[in-house]
Amino acid sequence: MSGQSTYEPKTGFTKWLDARMPIVRLAHDSFVDFPTPKNLNYWYTFGGILAVCLVIQIVTGVVLAMHYVASTDAAFASVERIMRDVEYGWLIRYIHSNGASMFFLAVYLHMFRGLYYGSYKEPRELLWILGMVIYFLMMATAFMGYVLPWGQMSYHGASVITNLLGAIPLVGEGIKTYLQGGPAIGDATLNRFFSLHYLLPFVIAGVVILHIWALHVTGNNNPTGVSVKNVKADTVPFTPYYTVKDGFAIILFLIMFAVFVFYFPNVLGHADNYIEANPLQTPTHIVPEWYLLPFYAILRAVTFDIGPIEAKLLGVIAMFGSILVLFALPWLDTSKVRSMRYRPLAQQCFLGFVIACVVLGFAGANNPDDLVFKFGADKLAMSYTDANGGAAVRTFTEFAEANSFLATLPSSAAGALEVSASGFKWLWVAQIAGAYYFAFFFILLPLLGVIEKPKARPASIADSVHGKKKTTAAAVAATSPGPQTTGSLKPAE
Repeated sequence: MSGQSTYEPKTGFTKWLDARMPIVRLAHDSFVDFPTPKNLNYWYTFGGILAVCLVIQIVTGVVLAMHYVASTDAAFASVERIMRDVEYGWLIRYIHSNGASMFFLAVYLHMFRGLYYGSYKEPRELLWILGMVIYFLMMATAFMGYVLPWGQMSYHGASVITNLLGAIPLVGEGIKTYLQGGPAIGDATLNRFFSLHYLLPFVIAGVVILHIWALHVTGNNNPTGVSVKNVKADTVPFTPYYTVKDGFAIILFLIMFAVFVFYFPNVLGHADNYIEANPLQTPTHIVPEWYLLPFYAILRAVTFDIGPIEAKLLGVIAMFGSILVLFALPWLDTSKVRSMRYRPLAQQCFLGFVIACVVLGFAGANNPDDLVFKFGADKLAMSYTDANGGAAVRTFTEFAEANSFLATLPSSAAGALEVSASGFKWLWVAQIAGAYYFAFFFILLPLLGVIEKPKARPASIADSVHGKKKTTAAAVAATSPGPQTTGSLKPAE
């Protein structure tokens, strides 16, 4: 949506530089005079927040890499040395570890905003896809970073994920061996993960540049989803209007970030990761970091085989499919209206989708066989040896009754009491929420685009800002989601 450049170099040096490498002109046109819709709300500030998060993660990560030792014998000790002996090492590490959570929190809000306002629709398909590439790289980077402290969760989490990759037919074992650097997790694994964890943030930064480039070609979407028709009436320069707004949001976000760093630095992590990795002692419940829990829940929700495809492979397919479906979103949503603000049914389905994602997070954090709530009383079953030496089982309704029966058994009859309860399992919660997750993309969005009748929308962005009377949906159907003004300051046809 950039137009004719308005930058004019003032000094001899800036004129000389502009004639040879117009980098100042590029910055001015991209972040100062860039025309931005007048009606952007605070949900549109998370792009700037994410840029700050990326810089924080890269800077703190480089400092931590100066002191970290990628060895199974020294990794855990090197992290402890950073925390105890390196000056302000505790602060740098807490900023980095909590920064990952803040990064994902901001990116999830950024993605939900894009989903609600239809920022993936034409002409922004490539912008959305580049955003999904960034998200996928973030997940890979975060997983590898989680392994580096070499705690119990680090080691056994890496073991679970690499073994799952081994379930992929034909190429799975090769991928697993390559990632591990051998038949088992060891020094080679840590070296690979450390190298990739250091490299990928710079790859992310490169894709972010492409993401911003794509944004500046098509222009910002806005809460109404209506295309820019008159640049002067519908837009304002990015600076100072949105630099101030973004700056205020960034300050508020950093205050929240600081609260976690200084007051709750470990609340988003797992206590078992402060125990050095022990391959011979498996934690009772292995979980990833919170931002990967929904996908972990989808992975574990598949407990059945389909023909020759085993449940383990189906779980891997479902987990990766839940990520890859986001890349196809621009073509799954068939509605001609961008923003869900004017789509009542889509709003309700979107709310259900958000709830499903949150529920999947809770399901991923809990044991699949644990009960969400119980039905009726506990069932008591006692296994013992009868008078003939055979195995027998007897059920009871109360503990007192079971204890009385146990007292009547001879010492040679070994009795074992098992307590079971019937209720709704977290596994079933994950299966229901996971089914809705996929149904939202493959059934609801395509169907709603055909049957839903949208509300009336403003004829222009300026009308939405000034509260002018809205036009009928049919009157603006031809203009949304049409292309935005690009390449000139003339109104779009």
